[in-house]
Amino acid sequence: MGKGLPVNALLSKNNEISIKELVNKNESIYVVLKDNFDLSGKMGVTINGILGYNLFKNFIVKINYSSKKMDFYNPKYFKYDKCKKCEVFPIVFYKKKPYIDAEVQLDTIGNKLTKVKLLVDSGGSDALWLFEDSKVNIKTPKRFFNDILGEGLSGAIYGNRSRIPKIKLNSFEMDEPTVSFLDSVSTKNARKFKKRNGSIGAGLLNRFLVWFDYPNKKITLKKNRAFRDEFQYNMSGLVVEYNGKELVREKQLHNYSESSNNNSIKFITSFSYKFKPSFKIKEVLKGSPAEKAGLHTNDIIIKINNSIAHDLTLQKINQKFREKNGRKIRMLIKRNGKKIKFNFILRKRI
Repeated sequence: MGKGLPVNALLSKNNEISIKELVNKNESIYVVLKDNFDLSGKMGVTINGILGYNLFKNFIVKINYSSKKMDFYNPKYFKYDKCKKCEVFPIVFYKKKPYIDAEVQLDTIGNKLTKVKLLVDSGGSDALWLFEDSKVNIKTPKRFFNDILGEGLSGAIYGNRSRIPKIKLNSFEMDEPTVSFLDSVSTKNARKFKKRNGSIGAGLLNRFLVWFDYPNKKITLKKNRAFRDEFQYNMSGLVVEYNGKELVREKQLHNYSESSNNNSIKFITSFSYKFKPSFKIKEVLKGSPAEKAGLHTNDIIIKINNSIAHDLTLQKINQKFREKNGRKIRMLIKRNGKKIKFNFILRKRI
């Protein structure tokens, strides 16, 4: 996805790849020569590549978003436990990508449900994407705002962020999910599968324990504690990215000595130097609280509220922008060598 140009890569065959005790001695790897995508910067940790279908197709893979853990099972010996609270979904593949059927309520008037076929995107951060006009009634609602949804290998992906009344996955019903409506330009290549109406991402999948069973062409979902949580989104208008590491000086207090003659106390301090993560603003959305406050692209973040930025992760920074409508955000940034303070209020727009 994205509006940019295609990406050039090398195809290398017959490679050995191993993940703990999982070994493949005949793996094909695509090597992207120019990293315009900068996945490490967007995720805040060093990432060297992406795993996908070629690994999943040989195993039953359980993903626990809550514990951040993946388990790989040999399908010859794996047996599902009896689970009354689970739902099993058949999946179809198109170009090695899995799709499931769901239903969405697009209008607040009545309870009419529209059947949709959705790509299961286990790494996508949003809850739900819908492709405008892929069905007659799939259109952006009246309440929306234009937002950066993420980036594909071919550039930034923009869409209209909104909410719909409901999404239904068999017996699982979730109210007021955030939904991004994408136009035909950003999704030109994604629409080559004519039956596709959008995607389900981790913003929805993280409400479940998920079993990907590619050998048997099915996905099993079991609700977790996050199932009823409100669907959140970034209310700041900021897109923040990892900016490498910088050398930080930290003061350390070791001990103190006390003088009885003049009643003085001497503290003995020293300084340590450590490389810690740095974060900068990549995008500021027009009309957003951050833009109105005066924040700019390439501002270096020093502090957010009471937290020093280099003691945070990118995920924790983004979470601060999603937490609560009406929350005040205080930021200290560095711009052209000068430190400047900014304040703004998080406001729901949908």
